[in-house]
Order: sequence, then structure tokens, then C-alpha cells
Amino acid sequence: MYTQPTYEVDTVLAARSGDRAAVDELVRDHLPLVYNIAGRALDGHPDVDDVVQETMARVVGGLPGLRDPESFRSWLVAITMSQVRDWQRARTPADSVLDEVRGMADAGADFVGVTVIQLGLSGQRKETAEATRWLDPDDRQVLSLWWLEVAGRLSRAELAAGLGVSEQHAAVRVQRMKRRLESSRAVVRAVSASPRCGALAEVTIGWDGAPSSLWRKRISKHVRECGTCADQRADLVPVEGLLAGLGLVALPAGLSLGLLVKGKAATAAGLAGTSLATKPIAVAAIGVTVIAGGAAVVQTLQPAQAPRPRAVASSPAPTPARASPTAAVPSSPAPAASPTPTPARTRTRSRYGSVVDVVDHAPPRNRPPAPLPARAAGTLRISGKHGYSRHGGAPQMTHRGDFITITGKGYIGVRWGILYRNRIGHFPPATWTGLKGRLFHVASGGGRRMDDEQAPGVTWMGAPDTGVVRLPKGHQQMWQNEFYYLDGSVTLHNNEGGTDVDLSVAPRTWREVWADLTAKPDPAKGIVRYGLTRDTGDDRAPVPQYVTRARPVDPHRVPQRSQV
Repeated sequence: MYTQPTYEVDTVLAARSGDRAAVDELVRDHLPLVYNIAGRALDGHPDVDDVVQETMARVVGGLPGLRDPESFRSWLVAITMSQVRDWQRARTPADSVLDEVRGMADAGADFVGVTVIQLGLSGQRKETAEATRWLDPDDRQVLSLWWLEVAGRLSRAELAAGLGVSEQHAAVRVQRMKRRLESSRAVVRAVSASPRCGALAEVTIGWDGAPSSLWRKRISKHVRECGTCADQRADLVPVEGLLAGLGLVALPAGLSLGLLVKGKAATAAGLAGTSLATKPIAVAAIGVTVIAGGAAVVQTLQPAQAPRPRAVASSPAPTPARASPTAAVPSSPAPAASPTPTPARTRTRSRYGSVVDVVDHAPPRNRPPAPLPARAAGTLRISGKHGYSRHGGAPQMTHRGDFITITGKGYIGVRWGILYRNRIGHFPPATWTGLKGRLFHVASGGGRRMDDEQAPGVTWMGAPDTGVVRLPKGHQQMWQNEFYYLDGSVTLHNNEGGTDVDLSVAPRTWREVWADLTAKPDPAKGIVRYGLTRDTGDDRAPVPQYVTRARPVDPHRVPQRSQV
């Protein structure tokens, strides 16, 4: 499930006020989501690009009138589905006949085929994707939203907004669609069996091999009544588990390079003034590019106020090596001077920090930590989509799509939980997005690294009877507690996939961090080693991996090497 982060609200507010860079950012960040909704709802019809373009034109044109910025995503999804329904109502019976001429008979060219290829689906995931071809248009509309909800891209409220119904009614429609999808999965399994059931061959006499709701009903009736075909569906796993955590299908080249919006969007509310140009909205900060009669006409937003200044990252510079911490520990944590902030109107942002970008070795267990420099601390505010830990009530992210946004100045503790006895498999790293200001990885503790043994052959990452979690190449080995220092704002995402992961996040004081690092090893208490100081006390201190100032639609795709 997805809930809109607070930093996105800031961008919506700026875009609504006429900040053209913010408009571009919203379009760039949400275009993949809109494309995936429309693509799956329309089964990859050649007009999907047109529907996406019309949708984004309406979104940009309607921004000045959006009353509640926090409802932006629900509003966006509702507009997308409205455009899908408008397109379907506008079709004539002849259009359906022409679909085959326009290439829709090629299963590998539709949205399902693209999904299978791009996301590398196989086994039951591939069968599930192929089963969606057997649904009727109304069910595909529901599926297009529910698929993204299960994958952690939409919330139930946003799904309901897209369908234009209450959440209770949405739940009913989802359950109806799921029943037909399960029936379709059984049909796919039956017709793809080799050799195919002899009785089924008789049932399918006259079938041309193209999926349809009519043939789904006929074949599924046979599958329910046939012992041979029923046995083939015995190992089908719940579809939610198959779709959880799947990524978005990438934009086609024409859309990824820029948004081209049809001419009739030129009258959208909030757009005024035209001039000839050729740059599309996704890459130009001048407004919305509208295609009308073959010519590119630029529609610019009429700002309600002067656009706010927006910092732009500078070109990458070589990453400095991390220095060894040498600062002395004060008897009481005297605040260190805060880094000089970048002027509000500066167009470049200097790089800072080094990156812990290699797998380091564990220090000797009985080696006390180096002194921990004390940094200035204030108030940290936490919001987002999360639950709470039973131990201490700290905000906790337990599912893929959970996130916590932290704003302010001070220390943050992140406690790792690898629930390897629940589920183990692929391990997508947790990621930090939307960084404003500076974030440092200052220390590691908790009395153990997660790869330390707690019993012969058993670590906090796995056991012989369950298997051991394998981190991606180059991933820094986690300790039980990781400590960070923030001066600004950032969002931490739980991207769990095949491995069940819990992340507890809480503000910490300097004294609490230092007490954690210096706890004397005591195996009886689960403390097998002293902690590790990473902070250098200045801007050379390390930056955590998987952090970005960008706000990607897919937070699990943040690069490992941080360049902030």
C-alpha cells in the first residue's frame, strides 16, 4: 500500500502556485504510474499513449484548482480512470474489429507481453499476467488499480477514487475481479497443459485461441468439473503473494523522452499564452507542450506568484576518502557547529561526505568504539505510512511500501529485523529518497552485526534450516542498530521482497547512541561486540548507501552508490 509522502505535498503546493519546475517534477515522477494504469486497463491498445497524454494535460491544467494537495494522487488516479472510461465509451464496434489489423493479435506486443518481458516474469507470475488477457474491460479497469495496490504503488483510498466509489464498494468490486482472475489462471493452466486434456479439446472445438470472457466461462466450467484439469490448479498460490513488490513497466521511448499532449487539451483550466517551441513538458521548465495540427504549441502556466527557487545538483565530483574518526568525546555533548547552509537562491549544491561503498570487515569484538563526535540536535518530526513496534512504541515499517519521512535536526536510530523464519529470498535494500539538507551514517551498534553468530551456524540473517539472507554485491553489512544524523528531511522506505524485513525508526540523543556503542559485550544479553563509530565530526563523515535527492516513483530502484 502507498501513502503520499509529505515531501510530495510540498511539490504539489509549488506546482499549484505556478512553479514550472515543480510541474515538470510531478509529471516526470507520476507519468510511469499513469502509463501503467492506462496500459493495463486498456490491455496495451495502441491508443494508450493518447490516453496518457490526455490525462497529463488534464492534470497540469487542473493543478491551479486543486484544493487539497494531499489528495493529489487520488485526484490523478481518478482523472486517469476517467480518461480510460471516456476512451472506451467513444469506441465504435468497428474499432474492435480494427484492433487485429492494428497489431493487437500479437500477444507479445500487448501490455501483458511487455509486462512479462520487462519484469522477467516466469512460472505462476507469468501465468497470472497471461490470465489477465481473459478478463473483460470492466474487470481490467479494476485489475489495473488493484495490481498496483498489491505491488505497493497505490493505497486502497486511491484505488477507490480511481473507480469513483467508496472503499467498501471498491472492496466488493475487487473481490469480484479476483474471482474471475482466479478462474482465468485455471484456464491458462489448462489450455497450456501438454498434453492437453482430451475432454477439454472437445470443449474448445471452434475456439480460435484468442482469450475472451466468453471462452473463459466455457473453459472454466469444464475445469471445475474435470478431475484432470482440477488437479492442475492444486498448487496455485494466492495471487497477492505473486504480485507483491513487482515493479512498474517502463515507459515506451516516446513517452520517456517527453510528454506530448494532444491539441484539445489547450483549453484546460489554468493554462494561458502560447508560443511555438518543441521541448516537451517532461524536460522543459516552460510549461505544457501541446501537439496541434502537427505543430508544437507551448502552453505556459500563469503563476499565482513568483516561482520559488529550486536547487539543482551539481555535476558529480570525485568522492573523498573517509578519514578516521579522531574527535574527542566531550564530557557532555556540546553541540557542534552546523554546516553552513547553501544560500536559498544558489543554483548548485556542493557534494559532501564519503560513501561506505564497500563491504567492510567486522572490528574485533572487544575493541571499544572510537570517540563519537557530538553534533547539534533539535527536534525531529516523523510522519508517513507505518505501524508501531510492540517494544517501545517506535514507528515501524513492516511491509513493502511502508515509509517514514523524518524532518529536523538530530540523531536517528534504525533497528533491523530480518524475520528469516517467516520468509526468506531476494533482498531489496531499504532506500532513502527526497533528501533535503544532509544525512550522515554516524555509527553502528546494537551489540552485534547481523551476520554475527547467535548459535553455531545461526546468525541474525538466517539459519541452516531456513537459509541465510544474501545481500546484494557491495551492500554494507547491517548492524542490529544503525545510527544516522540528519539536518534537513529525508524519507526511508522498506522495500522488502522475498525476505521479511522490519525496520524500527526513532529519534535518538547523542548520549543514547554513545551508550549503545559502548555497551560491554555480554553474550548472555545478546551483546557480542562493541559498536563502531563512523562519524568524523565534519563533512567528510560517510553518507549511507542507497540515498538520493530525487523522488523516484520506484523507491527500490535507488542506486547503491550515493552521490549527494
